[in-house]
Amino acid sequence: MNLMITLATNTLLSMILMLIAFWLPQPNSYTEKASPYECGFDPMGSARLPFSMKFFLVAITFLLFDLEIALLLPLPWACQTDKLNVMITMTMILVLLLAASLAYEWTQKGLEWAE
Repeated sequence: MNLMITLATNTLLSMILMLIAFWLPQPNSYTEKASPYECGFDPMGSARLPFSMKFFLVAITFLLFDLEIALLLPLPWACQTDKLNVMITMTMILVLLLAASLAYEWTQKGLEWAE
């Protein structure tokens, strides 16, 4: 019964927040709001300059290895488990998989900034 009450409350609250977000803003646009710069200066060039794809690849690689740290962070507390062999095996698989992916990224020159 508690699960049903929680689901109903969450659904109702989500619907109310979506309705408020839909009806609350007043879509009036003016020139300062439509300009790409909010500082008040006139733009000197195009505001729609293309980004280098290398930037996104390095950013995704950083996020993947940042995720590695987040997954390995609870490791000292996991050492208190009864199934130590399973925990160490899974940790080593994760570290080896990430090391192999780093080696692959390195050999494909995905970590070099200059083209």
